[in-house]
Amino acid sequence: MAELDFARVQVGDALPSLNIDITPRLIVGGAIASRDYQDVHHDRAAAQALGSPDIFMNILTTNGLVGRYVTDWAGSAARLKKVDIRLGAPNFPGDCMTFSGQVVALDAVERSLLIELRGSNRLGDHVTGKVSVCFPGGE
Repeated sequence: MAELDFARVQVGDALPSLNIDITPRLIVGGAIASRDYQDVHHDRAAAQALGSPDIFMNILTTNGLVGRYVTDWAGSAARLKKVDIRLGAPNFPGDCMTFSGQVVALDAVERSLLIELRGSNRLGDHVTGKVSVCFPGGE
């Protein structure tokens, strides 16, 4: 992974898009890894009994993917200061979630950025939010 050159970042810079295939393995693995044993994240029949067409991704997996998206772009020196997300349309197996984002604020003194992002699938926005990132030499 290439390291981001903080001095070259500008407000309005777009992050590259990232496509994530939503598989049953990703949904179930993310739920287990985050100790979310709700049956709607691993049992299709249980999810359907509650009106869902299939199992669906939990918020902790989504949060982890948001962090991955930002840090893959920002580099290993970047530190997430704050993640503020809101869920929308569910992620079901067979979906593809596409992340997009852009830098909306920059603080050269604190060496920090504010990134606005969204992760969308065929149903609309699965996740929207803002992530604050800082770099060495700042807070």
